[in-house]
Amino acid sequence: MVDLKAPGAVSAPRKIELFTPTYFAACTLGGVIACGPTHTSVTPLDLVKCRRQVDPKIYSSNLSAWSQIYSKEGLRGVFFGWAPTFVGYSFQGAGKYGFYEVFKYLYGDKLFPNMNKTAVYLGASASAEALADLALCPWEAIKVRMQTTLPPYAHNLREGFSKIVQNEGYAGLYKGLYPLWGRQIPYTMVKFATFESAVSQIYKTLGKPKESYNTLQQTGVSFLGGYIAGIGCAVVSHPADVMVSKLNSDRKAGEAATSAMTRIYGNIGFAGLWNGLPVRIVMIGTLTAFQWLIYDSFKVYCGLPTTGGH
Repeated sequence: MVDLKAPGAVSAPRKIELFTPTYFAACTLGGVIACGPTHTSVTPLDLVKCRRQVDPKIYSSNLSAWSQIYSKEGLRGVFFGWAPTFVGYSFQGAGKYGFYEVFKYLYGDKLFPNMNKTAVYLGASASAEALADLALCPWEAIKVRMQTTLPPYAHNLREGFSKIVQNEGYAGLYKGLYPLWGRQIPYTMVKFATFESAVSQIYKTLGKPKESYNTLQQTGVSFLGGYIAGIGCAVVSHPADVMVSKLNSDRKAGEAATSAMTRIYGNIGFAGLWNGLPVRIVMIGTLTAFQWLIYDSFKVYCGLPTTGGH
């Protein structure tokens, strides 16, 4: 537990009592603010990454891709798919961060107080992401289809939602759930456990306890820890990310998920699972760093301690 009265721990007076429903609600809102806008801001990177995962020959380079898209469709084309991205990752951020705080408290303080901290972080983040993905999956399905089909499967969020439901029923919105879990759960486990460990190691290296630093310095540590975590996230989850893109763009009507994945893997091979990795490292590293910076800044604004390091 952080001593909020320690010098430099939190500059604002505590407004919310820790581990109350209000506290968890604040963390949930912080997750929305951290994830929705940040994922939307990197839509141009995500757009090109998804298209190159589905068709490696579509563009010669990322710069060439953006140049071609902008020349034909303008700035709107570069940010194509932003609406389902914003909605989906706002929901996902709410579940990811809100439920993480709930499960971390439940597992670490209530059910298994003597459990290794890293095990608590891994279990809490896996549980949180499994629930968060139920909210993300429909919007991710729409986004991927919009971004990876030419001409586009749909031109906006409403059209994409209507077409999938009309042609495949509501089940069509969840046909990528299993590979999404395969991508997002390991991703989030690495994201949270690596972040917590990185932040603790940074403070240990600095040689002074977290409470001796002001809130600006603490959020700076959150940013650095987030970038370190983001690199690991990108590498661990990339093969599943490629498969999610392929499934949503190339799965035949009535085809079982396992059959589709076997067929797709037969076409692209092991090397194909790593298409687009460099751009994803840049995207996810930067994204994760800013998410932790925004999330912890919001917690500080609420009078709460930053995450990790204690």
